[in-house]
Amino acid sequence: EELLEESGGGLVQPGGSLRLSCAASGFPFVSYPMSWVRQAPGKGLEWVASINTRTWTTYYSDSVKGRFTISRDDAKNTLYLQLNSLTTEDTAMYYCAKANKYSEGRYYYAGALPPSQGTQVTVSS
Repeated sequence: EELLEESGGGLVQPGGSLRLSCAASGFPFVSYPMSWVRQAPGKGLEWVASINTRTWTTYYSDSVKGRFTISRDDAKNTLYLQLNSLTTEDTAMYYCAKANKYSEGRYYYAGALPPSQGTQVTVSS
């Protein structure tokens, strides 16, 4: 059974930082490009970042570029997302997912809400 389990979310003040983790099991993690997506209250699913296999090339949405960093540890089957300079606009449930789309050299996730539980990030003073 394929499983993705996110953790690391929480309540943080504007300007603060968090590090999210996603533990993967049940599939060859090293072989899959991976993504982080998020869903803010009352909004649709938004792709945040992706990381390729082998080269570990990374891609970011314009809304998080320069503030968030995606990384992976294939030996630990774990995906990470470092969130810095957080704003209230970053408040959302964050999910990791296997990338399921490819366009213009970029793998990303799009479609239904991932089936994993997600981890809540709340940015508030």
